[in-house]
Amino acid sequence: MLPAETQQLIEQHGIKYVLAQFVDIHGSAKTKSVPVSGLEAVAEGGAGFAGFALWGMGMEPHGPDFMARGDLSTLTPVPWQPGYGRVLCIGHVNGEPHPYDTRFVCLQQVERLAQRGWTLNTGLEPEFSLFRRSGDGKLVPMDQSDCLEKPCYDYKGLSRSREFLERLTEALQAVDFDIYQIDHEDAPGQFEINYTYSEALTSADRFTFFRMAAGEIAHDMGMVCSFMPKPHANRAGNGMHFHLSIGSKENKNLFHDASDPNGMGLSKLGYHFVAGLLAHGPALCAFAAPTVNSYKRLVVGRSLSGATWAPAFIAYGDNNRSAMVRIPYGRIEFRLPDAGCNPYLVTAAIIAAGLDGIDRQLEPGKPCNENLYKLSLEEIAERGIQTLPQSLKEAMDALEADPLFREVLGAEIVDEFIKLKRMEWVEYCRHVSDWEIQRYTEFF
Repeated sequence: MLPAETQQLIEQHGIKYVLAQFVDIHGSAKTKSVPVSGLEAVAEGGAGFAGFALWGMGMEPHGPDFMARGDLSTLTPVPWQPGYGRVLCIGHVNGEPHPYDTRFVCLQQVERLAQRGWTLNTGLEPEFSLFRRSGDGKLVPMDQSDCLEKPCYDYKGLSRSREFLERLTEALQAVDFDIYQIDHEDAPGQFEINYTYSEALTSADRFTFFRMAAGEIAHDMGMVCSFMPKPHANRAGNGMHFHLSIGSKENKNLFHDASDPNGMGLSKLGYHFVAGLLAHGPALCAFAAPTVNSYKRLVVGRSLSGATWAPAFIAYGDNNRSAMVRIPYGRIEFRLPDAGCNPYLVTAAIIAAGLDGIDRQLEPGKPCNENLYKLSLEEIAERGIQTLPQSLKEAMDALEADPLFREVLGAEIVDEFIKLKRMEWVEYCRHVSDWEIQRYTEFF
C-alpha cells in the first residue's frame, strides 16, 4: 500500500504515470515512465535499467540490472506534462546503493555534514540561452532583435521572451520553487531565473528538474533551451554560481561573523572552507566545468560587451566577481561551475574540499579585492595567484593528481569520470572544425 500522503498527492494532481528519474554521470535526466499502479514496486525494488546503456555507471552488458529505487517523499507533479509525476531515485545494484550513482555520492557527503550537526545550504543561479533552428538546421537566436552589444538587463530582450519565461516560472512555482526574480543576462537570448536556496541535495534535485522543465517547455514552443557553457565565442557563457552557507542544528549561519576583521562578515569556519575550495581549485574545475566547451568560458579575456563573469584565477575576494570565490557578506559564492555540470558531483566535491579545509584548518591568505581581468599574467603570478585549468585535459590531469576526491567521493566514480572525460577530449582533438578547414585548406 502507498502511504496516505502519497495517494492523496496522486489524486489531487490526477497523476496517472510517474517518471522514475535519476541522472547519468553527466547529470542528464534519465527516466522510465511507470503507471501509477506500479509506483509501490518502484519504491520497494526499483525500476529496472540496463546499466551498460547509461553513461558512467561502470557496468558491462553481462552485469546485473541497475534498479532505480524511488523515494516516495520526493514525488511531485510534472506541471508541463499533465497526468505525470516525478519520483527521485537512487540506483541500486544487487540490493545495494550503486557507488557510480552521483545522487548517492552527493547524499554520502551530505551525511558527513549531518554527522557534525551541519547542513549545507546552496543557492544556484542557472543561466541558459534560447535558440531556434533555421531552415538548414543551424541554431540561431530565438529573437533576432536581441542583438545589443551590452544586453544585460535589457527590457526589450526580456519582454520579447516573456511567454517562455512565464511558462517556465509558473511550472516551477507549481512545485514550490520560490522564484524571486528573472533577468536578461549578458549575451543575446541569455536569461537567468533566481529561486530561493535550499538544502544542498534538494538544490541539486531542483536544478535537474529546472533543466527538464526548460528543455520541454522550449521544445513545445519551437525553441531550443541550451545550458551549453559557451554557445557564443565572443559573448558571456552560461554559468551556474553556487551560493554556500553551513547551517547549524539551530539554523544559525556558521559562515557568518560580524566581527570579521576583513569586513566580509565571514567566520573562521568560513575562511577554512574557502581555503579548501582554493586548495583544490584545479581538481574542482573538472567537476564544475566538465566539458570541452566549458574551457571556452574559463579564459583570460573579455567578451564583446566588455564584461566576463567567469573566473580564470584561483582567488577569493570581497564582492569580487573576477575571482573564483566571491564573499557576499556572511556567505560564500563559488563562481566556477557552469550550467552544463552535474549538480550532484559539484555539490559532493564542494563539500569534500570545504571539509578538508576545515579539518586541516587551512588559511586562504589575504583577499584579493581588485579586478583580476585587468592584470597581466605576470602581475597575477607576482601575487602568487594560480590560473585555473584552461582545457578539459588540464582539468582531468589536476583531478587525477589530487588524491582527495578518490578517497572521499570514491575511486570508482572518480576513475570512471576521468576515463569518460579523457575520451571526450581525444574525440575533440580528432575533430576537424570549420576553423581548421578555412585556415589550412590553401594555407601551404
